[in-house]
Amino acid sequence: MFKRLSIGGLGVAFLTLAATSCKTPMLVGRTENRSVPISFGTGQDSVNTGKQSWREFFTDPYLTALIDTALHNNQELNITMQEIQIAQNDIRARTGEYLPFVGLRADAGVDKVGRYTRPGAVEENNEIRPGHRFPNPLPDFRLAANVSWEIDIWNKLHNAKRAAATRYLSSIEGKNFAVTNIVAEIANSYYELLGLDNQLDIVRKNVEIQTNALNIVRTQKESARVTELAVRRFEAQVLGTQSLQYNIQQRITETENRINFLVGRFPQPVQRSTQDFNVLVPQPVRAGLPSQLLQNRPDIRRAERELEAARLDVEVARANFLPSLDLSAAVGFNSYNPALLLSPESLLYSLVGGLSRPLVNRNAIKAMYASANARQIQAVYNYERAILNGYIEVANQLANMNNLQKSYDFKARQVDALLQSTNISNTLFKSARADYMEVLLTQRDALESRFDLVETRMQQLNAMVNAYRALGGGWN
Repeated sequence: MFKRLSIGGLGVAFLTLAATSCKTPMLVGRTENRSVPISFGTGQDSVNTGKQSWREFFTDPYLTALIDTALHNNQELNITMQEIQIAQNDIRARTGEYLPFVGLRADAGVDKVGRYTRPGAVEENNEIRPGHRFPNPLPDFRLAANVSWEIDIWNKLHNAKRAAATRYLSSIEGKNFAVTNIVAEIANSYYELLGLDNQLDIVRKNVEIQTNALNIVRTQKESARVTELAVRRFEAQVLGTQSLQYNIQQRITETENRINFLVGRFPQPVQRSTQDFNVLVPQPVRAGLPSQLLQNRPDIRRAERELEAARLDVEVARANFLPSLDLSAAVGFNSYNPALLLSPESLLYSLVGGLSRPLVNRNAIKAMYASANARQIQAVYNYERAILNGYIEVANQLANMNNLQKSYDFKARQVDALLQSTNISNTLFKSARADYMEVLLTQRDALESRFDLVETRMQQLNAMVNAYRALGGGWN
């Protein structure tokens, strides 16, 4: 038998598969996994951001418009919707299996028997009615309704229908999981696009600043205050920064097209916010309790549905060892003459019932039963893995958000310090109190630090989105 125990409300599975009438030694034991932690940290707040609708979590109107379009046009999501339809049709098929099968059949034929055979001799010496012998060849016309019905005495067919219904619910959870991933992927790409826009703006402003510095150096060269080497070094820096903007533009194009693919449309510009990227502050994410993942995350709920369906499959496979009761019946008309087909004398009916049970060479049934048990154990492992993966994803993203915030604070101070050093180096260079290499190095460091600051902000926003997805948000 299969038992599923709940430990602390977390649904940790415990398997005991005992030997049944199949005489196959199928004893498999599993002990409980270590219990899921009661919290993700020191607190035990039950407020969970994952229960928020994506329309409430994401407030940017351009982003919400993209997500809304993707939920209607995304091809992967539409494929998943057809899988739901397939699962629903499977329920209808399973439902019909334990109902009577009724069919209407019409037959027409002719039969010629040999004169010197038992049937031929009997027909020769008998009359259908006085003065009328059997025709030879003998026509045969039949019109009848046939009924066949397997009585589900062991609930085999009902369990098969329940398994199909459970897999239908599992396919719905699969669709919800796909929605969660699509929402997160669009949000991550959108914030990456905003960050690239900000980096491109930084590059263009730096090109302008460096070009002004190059003009100053050229003027100083004319007055013999610097050499041609300084001019060439400043010129090389300007050219390097100018080339950098085309790399960013390529990344912008690829990110836009990634969004267009998710939204289900051909390449086109993506409308987005133009506000300062550094103003975008990741909103806090509240993780709630680990046990809430069982309710919020669609992949965990899907694994739980698959586990229940696998249990029912074992019951169906076990029932194949037991006797089956079949009923068949027929009612209709049979005659050698079409004109007499619907007469009362042509009426026929039959009713047959029988029990059958496999006795010899049950290898196929044993193999099906062993495979059902193996798939059930697979489902248990998959369920445990889904819970463990969900907890680890949340823990990683919460730690990532915390560490990125601290990193951003230090990098913001670094940017301020380097911007001040750039102004100081320019002033000192103009008064011949600093070397041109100091100016080049401080400008380069300032540019890199501003790039790093934008990258860190992008990582913060991605960590926020990933934490929301890890908590099961986005599908509701």
